[in-house]
Amino acid sequence: MTSLTSLAPLFRPHRSHRLDLRNRIAMAPMTRGRADDATGVPSPLAPTYYRQRAGAGLLITEGAYVNPLAKGGPGIPGIHTDAQTDGWRAVPDAVHAEGGTIFAQLWHVGRMSHPRVLPDGELPVAPSAVRIDGASIFTQDGWVDHVTPRALTAGEIDQTVRDFARAAENAVAAGFDGVEIHGANGYLIQQFLADNTNRRTDGYGGSLQGRLRFPIEVVEAVVAAVGADRVALRISPDNDENQLAEADPQETYRALVDAIDPLGLAYLHVLERGRYRAIEDLRPRWSGTLVANHNGPTPSDPQAAARLIEAGHADLFAFGRLFLSNPDLPARLASGTPLAPTATQGVYGGGAEGYVDYPAAEVVAA
Repeated sequence: MTSLTSLAPLFRPHRSHRLDLRNRIAMAPMTRGRADDATGVPSPLAPTYYRQRAGAGLLITEGAYVNPLAKGGPGIPGIHTDAQTDGWRAVPDAVHAEGGTIFAQLWHVGRMSHPRVLPDGELPVAPSAVRIDGASIFTQDGWVDHVTPRALTAGEIDQTVRDFARAAENAVAAGFDGVEIHGANGYLIQQFLADNTNRRTDGYGGSLQGRLRFPIEVVEAVVAAVGADRVALRISPDNDENQLAEADPQETYRALVDAIDPLGLAYLHVLERGRYRAIEDLRPRWSGTLVANHNGPTPSDPQAAARLIEAGHADLFAFGRLFLSNPDLPARLASGTPLAPTATQGVYGGGAEGYVDYPAAEVVAA
């Protein structure tokens, strides 16, 4: 049984002038693929799903696409239409009724899409026309090979920046406490940061400052739209997912953090995956709340998360896979109740099964 004393740092409240959280456990954003595919309206089961997990100090929703070309697969929810916005309203209401805090994640997948997913069979868009080779993507018609995306024009980049800002306004109108901009995992924002996917020769590529320009513009536009205290950014330095390669992640992300730290965001979410020890390296450069996350072959270890917080390298730790089949994860950890095995069935798509049918454990008060 896990030592409850060793997990104590996870259960300390976290308060800043932007956040007031009951504990330091966050639920990481996880795609579940249960929205109406034709409209992007979230599933009617989504309020139940998030309410069940509202014991976390902070919940972050699955990614919601910010414009029609931002969608990455079937069953993904959007947040750019009135119907999508209305469909989200019950989610923060459900979480707030349990005393929780929830941020909506804003998502643009860039080249990680396919004409079979996008309206009118359009090509995916990206910083540059660089294809993912030797890999496939899931669509409504099953697994298919990636296609070569088309490069965004300067005008389309500007519109995409405005789309992020508008999506943030929609999220706040729907009742969310804030938004997390998805700048990680090889999607559009990280495609602008990475050397091998950004081969532009205009002001959005080439130099380090050019590669930083789009991510910074997105953050600044979202801050202008809803206020810095409602905005967060997720990054995954040195992450080779989706065939990204960053020649010098330390230089890139130190520069990015230095540029956005003065804005006073609600938090920075750092997903560590590669060899670069991003969490410890970036912590001294970030003056606000830092949410840590590890992306490895197995779910994150709660004891390791507690040690990271105790050492001062992070303020919160985001768990993903453990929350799938343990909706009451914080209560189980606090009481020493054994965890249910990590879900492997029903993770993506479908209905209630594998989504909201995991029971809470009978826990003993710690």
